Amino acid sequence: MSMVRPVAVTVAPNGSYKTKADHPSVPLTLPELVECAVGCHEAGAGMFHLHVRDASGGHLLDAEAYRAASEAIRAAVGPGLIIQPTSEAARRYGPQAQMHVVEGTQPEAVSLALREIVPDEDGVAAAASFIGRLEARETMVQVILYDADDLARYRALRQRGAFGARRQTLLFVLGRYTPGQRSSPRDILPFMGEPIDQPFGLCAFGAAEQDCVLTSALLGGDARVGFENNMFMPDGSLAPDNRALVAGLVGALAALGRRPATADEIRGQYI
Repeated sequence: MSMVRPVAVTVAPNGSYKTKADHPSVPLTLPELVECAVGCHEAGAGMFHLHVRDASGGHLLDAEAYRAASEAIRAAVGPGLIIQPTSEAARRYGPQAQMHVVEGTQPEAVSLALREIVPDEDGVAAAASFIGRLEARETMVQVILYDADDLARYRALRQRGAFGARRQTLLFVLGRYTPGQRSSPRDILPFMGEPIDQPFGLCAFGAAEQDCVLTSALLGGDARVGFENNMFMPDGSLAPDNRALVAGLVGALAALGRRPATADEIRGQYI
């Protein structure tokens, strides 16, 4: 029996900003999101990072819209794909609105950018209470960190008991604030200054996305790919759709003797 840890593969198919002008296969409507979720699940994704758009195609945080989208995807795919709504501010929402939408949606999983949910010391008490309510519902919380300073701040908040006690996962974001939003596998090094004693994953802006997330996998971490951060295949060609990015990653993992984690295996990371 193999003891190699399976890799949680998440797809982030659209993000807050990508439009059809960027790529005709960016899923924006509910039917497109459902079709994308089905295809990416078939390709090996165990988690679907969900962004819903408004009628004009803009970023939207609305509990009713996220519940409807989650229900439609679940009806098409079943429990074999974890649906993880975003809470991203995208320069439109503040922490109170973000927390309100998450609580109204009551998702199985959610991603929270630390610097958005706790922008300063004044926001610590509200965030701590919010995280406590999520933990009471056993919501799977993934914390998004953009640099080593974010990681150090996260650890300090956890030590104070101000950011929950249950197991959480971390997502390191590479390239968000670099010139041209380009990433390199070496960009993970600042996050590795101290041992990481909880599950972590990686997403990366730019065409080196697959190289970066494979580095994460080889370091014992997980991987997120998709049009939110990158629309190119490793050879530099334009990806036809999100499914191709997932399939390409799963194939590369197989060449390294790794396989994608099932949804239930991903759920087990939070126990």
